[in-house]
Amino acid sequence: VGELVEKAKGKKVMIDHHQQPDDFADFTISDTSASSTAEMVYEFIESLEYQKFMDGDIGEALYCGIMTDTGSFRFPSTTARTHRVAGKLIDNGADHSMVHRRIYDSNTKRRLKLLGYCLLNMEVLEEKNTAIFKITKSDHKTFNIQKGDTEGIVNYGLSMPKIKSSVFFREDKNIVKISFRSKDDYDVNKFARAHFNGGGHKNAAGGMSKDSLEKAIDKFKSVING
Repeated sequence: VGELVEKAKGKKVMIDHHQQPDDFADFTISDTSASSTAEMVYEFIESLEYQKFMDGDIGEALYCGIMTDTGSFRFPSTTARTHRVAGKLIDNGADHSMVHRRIYDSNTKRRLKLLGYCLLNMEVLEEKNTAIFKITKSDHKTFNIQKGDTEGIVNYGLSMPKIKSSVFFREDKNIVKISFRSKDDYDVNKFARAHFNGGGHKNAAGGMSKDSLEKAIDKFKSVING
């Protein structure tokens, strides 16, 4: 909806925790140290003393945002404040167990088969401590891939002890979308910005390529070997 937002005549407010946010809004609240944008939204509501109007439905939406952006509260950006905010949302009626179950324990047979396929065809560059996943256009048809089906698959690469970065390449109509994940001090935000027209966080970023899937993967291998 980027183009629609850009053309809209109303005042624009951006609340964001990503690094180097775009400068398009009339008002910007930016905090790259925050665990998630959802935590920042809660703090904004609290600063206006509107939290008394927050019910379970609003709380569940914010809890979902915090939970997913923090990797279920395991990423380094998670702080004691993050847990306190989550606790307040639960106090206000958010069903945290239901949110977690719907996000992480709700799979279709189609998605599980896709996950198995991606894991079976995973490429590991041992000398670079890197895992690579890929999905082709034909895979889209084979598995009838729907929006959200590939979410989180890239994270499986990081579950291997020696792997420091994991990359997922997904071939779309006229573009290759790329997801980067990393551990510790490996900055995939800088890498994605420098080589794949992307960006995001230090340990989680996105990018894209207008080359073919094979050329995009070859470029990635060339860059990390350079």
